[in-house]
Amino acid sequence: MLDAPASASPDAAAVADASADGGPSIHDLCFPGLGNPNLQAPNYDQFHPVVGSHCDGTNHQDITRVEKVVFLGDSITVGTPPTLPTDYYRTRLTASLNDRFGASLEVQSCAAWGARTDDLLLPPHQQIQSCFPTLPEPKRTLVIMTVGGNDMHAFAQDHQDGMPDDQILGEVDRAIQDMSDAIHWFKDDPTRFPNGVFVIFSNIYEYTDGTGDTASCPTAVLTGLTASWPDGRAPFVHIEEQFMRIAVETRTDMLLLLENFCGHGFHSDDPTNECYRGPGTPRYFDLTCIHPTPEGHARLADMFMNVVRE
Repeated sequence: MLDAPASASPDAAAVADASADGGPSIHDLCFPGLGNPNLQAPNYDQFHPVVGSHCDGTNHQDITRVEKVVFLGDSITVGTPPTLPTDYYRTRLTASLNDRFGASLEVQSCAAWGARTDDLLLPPHQQIQSCFPTLPEPKRTLVIMTVGGNDMHAFAQDHQDGMPDDQILGEVDRAIQDMSDAIHWFKDDPTRFPNGVFVIFSNIYEYTDGTGDTASCPTAVLTGLTASWPDGRAPFVHIEEQFMRIAVETRTDMLLLLENFCGHGFHSDDPTNECYRGPGTPRYFDLTCIHPTPEGHARLADMFMNVVRE
């Protein structure tokens, strides 16, 4: 529920050492002066990640000599109207990756609208198996994904339908395990990718700027959400922290999407909001409430590419 000021440019070594004992926190280095100290925020430092100097995500991999790119996940990656296909982050990122690794780069997508974490490995959708039907994969591969937002949307719906909070947290833990299983699938068996595989996934953004005001998006009723969920902060913090744990233990990379998009949601014009960035701040969410605007897609593409470069 935090956002970095546009002027933030922390020292790379300082950010890399952010989680050292006694050192400054990732929050203090990347998102100073933002957030509400009286409200819970993700504690990533407990897992000792290495964060890139750009503060867009972690820096656990040296991503080089990529020959194949595979996109997995949900509709953020697929792309959705009214944004044009040329403005989708996947399109923008593919162009940047071609510039970096060569026009012969093989690109494939198995992402799907409505996908959740269990769609990565489990039937009936099994995105990973669909994109990697034959193993071993001989090409040095980069996997890119956004996933988890539809899980959290479903949990918000569960809250609206009266499900107890402890039961919702149990559902959140199942989603975390599904995500963990998927990322470990890529990293635990080196014979699957004998020439190497890199994975970058995002954590989960939300459009209320940390308020839980699901009705702040004018068309939220069309997504089935009509009740606010202020207590949804705890499940959000939990899943964000556990996604970071997965990135650290698998030595993959995670975008800090929640933090960098907060303040660009439907409370962006509220100066009392903990993520307020100032007047005229662009909104990164379109009127579907959960998908990026063209500006949001451009920012997302830049975030992924910054992690690739560093």
